[in-house]
Formats: sequence, C-alpha cells, structure tokens
Amino acid sequence: MFRFILKGIIRDRSRSLFPIIVVTTGVMLTVVMQSWIRGVMGDMVDFNARFLTGHVKIMTRSYAESQDQMPNDLAMIGVDELIKNLRRDFPDVDWVKRIRFGGLIDVPDENGVTISQGPALGLAVDLLSKSSSEIERLNIKDGMKRGRMPRDRGEALLSDQFATRLDVKPGDVVTLITSTMYGSMAMKNFIVSGTVEFGIRVMDMGAVIVDIKDAQQVLDMEDGSSEILGYFKGGVYDEHKAKGLMERFNAKYSNTDDEFSPIMLRLRDQNDLASLLDYVSDFSKIMIAVFVVAMSIVLWNAGLIGGLRRYGEIGLRLAMGESKGGVHRSMIMESVAIGVMGSLFGTIIGLIIAWILQTRGIDISSMMRNATMMLPSTFRARITPGAYFIGFVPGLFSTVLGTALAGIGIYKRETAGLFRELEA
Repeated sequence: MFRFILKGIIRDRSRSLFPIIVVTTGVMLTVVMQSWIRGVMGDMVDFNARFLTGHVKIMTRSYAESQDQMPNDLAMIGVDELIKNLRRDFPDVDWVKRIRFGGLIDVPDENGVTISQGPALGLAVDLLSKSSSEIERLNIKDGMKRGRMPRDRGEALLSDQFATRLDVKPGDVVTLITSTMYGSMAMKNFIVSGTVEFGIRVMDMGAVIVDIKDAQQVLDMEDGSSEILGYFKGGVYDEHKAKGLMERFNAKYSNTDDEFSPIMLRLRDQNDLASLLDYVSDFSKIMIAVFVVAMSIVLWNAGLIGGLRRYGEIGLRLAMGESKGGVHRSMIMESVAIGVMGSLFGTIIGLIIAWILQTRGIDISSMMRNATMMLPSTFRARITPGAYFIGFVPGLFSTVLGTALAGIGIYKRETAGLFRELEA
C-alpha cells in the first residue's frame, strides 16, 4: 500500500510538488535558524571564555573585586606551586597563567626620538613553550597578518590595526612603558615579530601580546600571575562541572579572612555574564520554540488546505465504493511520505546553508566600531546535534496533523450528495 502511494506521489507532481516544496522550505528555515541562534549565542560565551574569563578563573580575593582595573599590585605570587597542585587535584582541566596589564607603546626612530605612541592593552601568555595551548586557544597563528610568531624572549606581537596606526612593521623595535607590581615605572624594548588580527574590536584596537616570562620580568612579578585560567577538555563550558570544581577548590585553598587568598570563580560569576548567560539560554529557547511553532502552523495549514482541495477526488473514491477509513488512512500515509521527503530535503539544504554560515560567517565589524564588549566581529552559525532532527517536528508532525484534521470531513460526506457533486 505504501509503495503504491509513494509511486503516486512521484508520478503525480501536481498533487505532491507544492506540498513537498512548502515542507522543504519550512524545514530548511527551521534548521538554519536553530543553527544560527546557537552559533551566535555560543560565540559570545566562547570568546569571553577564551580571552577573559576561562571556564573557571583563579585570582586573589582583592584582585577579584576590581579585576576590570587590572590591579597587578594585588596579583598572586607562588603560582608555579599552585599550578602544580591544581594539575594534581584537577587533571581534567587545562590550567594556564596569564597577566593582563595596561601600558603605552612608544615607537622611536634610529636616534631614540619618539615617532608615535599609543595606549595598549597588554596580555602575557605562554608563547614559547612547545606544549602551550594558548596559541591555538587565542587563534594567534591563524590570525597572523604580517611577520611570524615569537621565537625568543624579547619579541612581541601587536594587533594589526594598532601596528598600522603606529606605522610599525615586523622587525621594528618598540618600547613598552608600564608600571610594575609595586607601582614603579617600567620600560622594556621589544622586537615586533608580527602582527595579528583577532576579529575582536576591543583587541584589534590596541593589543600587545608578550610571553609570560617577559611580562613577569618587566612587571617585577617573578613566579607571579594576575590570573590562572582553567579550561575543560574539549573546550566546551559545562555549568554544573564548573560549579562543582569551584566549590571543591574554594573549600580547600580559599581563606575568607585573607584578602590575598586565592578564590576561584566560574565563567558566569565574572564580567556580569550570569545575566547574559541566562538571557542567552532563555532567548535561544524562546526563539527556536516560536519559530518551530510558527512553521508548524504554516505546514499544518498547508496540509489542511491540501486535504480540502482534494474533496472532489475523495468524493469520487467514495462513490466507487472505497471505505471512508481507507481513504483517510491513505491520505495520512501520503502526508507521512511527503513529510519525510520534505523534511529530508529541507534538513539537507538547511545543513548546507548552516555549514556555509559556520565556515564563512557574517562580518558585522562595521556595526561594532564603538563596541566595548568582548564580542567577535564575525558571527557564525553552529551545527549542533539538534539541527539534524529539529526540522522533523514541523515537517512531519504538522503536515500529518493538518491532513488528519482535513480528513475528518471525509466521515461527514453522504453518498447521496456525492452523485450530485459529480453531476455538477
């Protein structure tokens, strides 16, 4: 029976082509919208985690209270021993040291006379260790625009826009002017080994990246660090796992009576991200639910209208002696076949479009010229496991439901009226 119905769908395009196109379009839009919302919302969290907060972050209690000001006079010391203990107690987390600092980049000529200057946002990470995961995490190598990666101490990277504004090219010497952990002025010359484009407006405006050991020397922070960031294996933030990790660490290492005691905060507890995460989660669920319901109504109506327009065919089949239940069941089986075909086509097309958006993204840098939040300049879709089956909700269920409701009218048809319709 199903084979017979499938042949009818394939051969009679006037009856099946429009419903399949409607289902395919609805499912495609559902898949693309779901992937886009997940990607945009996920990128906002991911960028903050990689550049600022980590999945969890360890600081001194006093540093945590004013971390936006980068108060390195309140930074941690003895971090090498602490990281050794962390790797022993929490081996499933990647622990990295970072120093954030502000300063001024001075560009001298051959006589040492200043040519140009610019305020810089400094970030010190492990650039020289072969085992470092920071280069990949911060996407430094892929973001290189000119020059090369640092190979030795005393080399630094500048953001490409910053270097262009200062008229600095790879190989030039610049002077970093900043303050040490103890408040005194510090200056050090760096060779610009290359320039980087991060794709983040805040970083691209004026970032300087140096090796962690160079920063410790310049800032008088030997065996010190502003922050220790932890990242879960796989790079995916897990709210429940982060909460358990935070509670275990603070119970063992943190002392509420000591302002220099280390304290761990999870991602949602930093930079007012708790409200953002809640908003992102609720908004994405609401948007996806609304879109799925809207497409379900559209496809439901399409099935309903398709069933009503076939009342002449239904009447003829009943006049020829086919039972009402048989006609109804065959229509439902036909809508199942159309729903499956349309959902498959729509899901495939939607995944292709989502993959393109995931690979290339949409550049919104022109809209973020005055942005101060840590947001990517290119938003991308993200294909999640849900994208493979979410389209079947409106594509299959709604189509079948619309046909089933339209078929209720079959049982209201009277045989005596059928001949009058045929004669007309």
